[in-house]
Amino acid sequence: MLEFLFQRMIIYWRKGFTFKFASQKRLLSIVPIKLTGAFITGLCLSFLVAACTANNASNTNTVSANNTPQTQASVVRIGYQKSAILLRSKGLLEKRLQPEGVSVEWIEFPAGPQLLEAMNVGSIDFGHTGESPPVFAQAAGAAITYIAGIAPSPASSAILVPQNSPIKTVNDLKGKKIAFQKGSSAHYMLVQILEKYGLKYSDIQPIYLPPADARAAFVKGSIDAWSIWDPFYAAAEQSSNARVLIDGTGINKQGGYYLASQKFAKEQPQIIKAMLEEIQNVETWSDQNREEVAKTLSPILGIDLATIRKSTNRRKFGVTPITSELITLQQQVADKFYELKLIPKQINVKAAMLTPEQYAAFSPKTQ
Repeated sequence: MLEFLFQRMIIYWRKGFTFKFASQKRLLSIVPIKLTGAFITGLCLSFLVAACTANNASNTNTVSANNTPQTQASVVRIGYQKSAILLRSKGLLEKRLQPEGVSVEWIEFPAGPQLLEAMNVGSIDFGHTGESPPVFAQAAGAAITYIAGIAPSPASSAILVPQNSPIKTVNDLKGKKIAFQKGSSAHYMLVQILEKYGLKYSDIQPIYLPPADARAAFVKGSIDAWSIWDPFYAAAEQSSNARVLIDGTGINKQGGYYLASQKFAKEQPQIIKAMLEEIQNVETWSDQNREEVAKTLSPILGIDLATIRKSTNRRKFGVTPITSELITLQQQVADKFYELKLIPKQINVKAAMLTPEQYAAFSPKTQ
């Protein structure tokens, strides 16, 4: 571009023209004023020097950026939901990271979509959700990265109806108002159940509500059914006159994912490795000490022990590596939501994945 500009300037100079900027619009104009060869030569040299200086500065910045060592974060901001509060209560991440000069901040979210919205705007670095929120986030342009999988717990989610509801089968949901968090695991479970029983998504009236609002609507009777996960599911069974129409057994094949912002995943692999190891330690302990888990969570969540015990006993614990099978399953989630026109564009979930080598570097060993 600069070479072309220089050539045109020489041509006009030879014809007796020079160049100036209009005073208001700063547009380049050509006026018939004679110039000396020395002046135009100096002008061209000035352009060349400026261009070379800009190129050198650009190259210097590139080299500097490539050679700058990564700085370890001093704070890790973790988004969590009620179902993962045990990790926070145990304090193991703080103990693991403190010697490295890293502190931990915990921020609670009602569901996965809100958590990933916060990650997208830079409010948190790491968190976990069901399988659906990352699809909606990626479709919206969020810079997220899948870090590890969560062991599936199909019996931990269900579609609930009131005890006295005339709805007895899935086919009875046709035309009914069903509440759920849009873009959540409960959303995808509902889509799968409807499809399995020959219903279309357009056959129901979706009511998009976060868990707390959906529970209120369920108790009030302003909705016909509620698609939800534990511990909200267990609490509704115990105290909201709820009846299980169908749970996720045989339906839910994914347990969700741990995710990080792209920046955090790229710059802090060692912290991620330490975090995943401690998460796996908590999961292993929890699987072997379910009654202790329930007794620990009950006062923290303010939910009675019987409810938490039920929720804990039907959950499967564990961190799973990102495999080709998981990637295929997650792509099916994305394709289904696009087919239903619930996301604005088709996405490739691999664009938010790391390489097998990167995963191997920080994934904990599974038994």
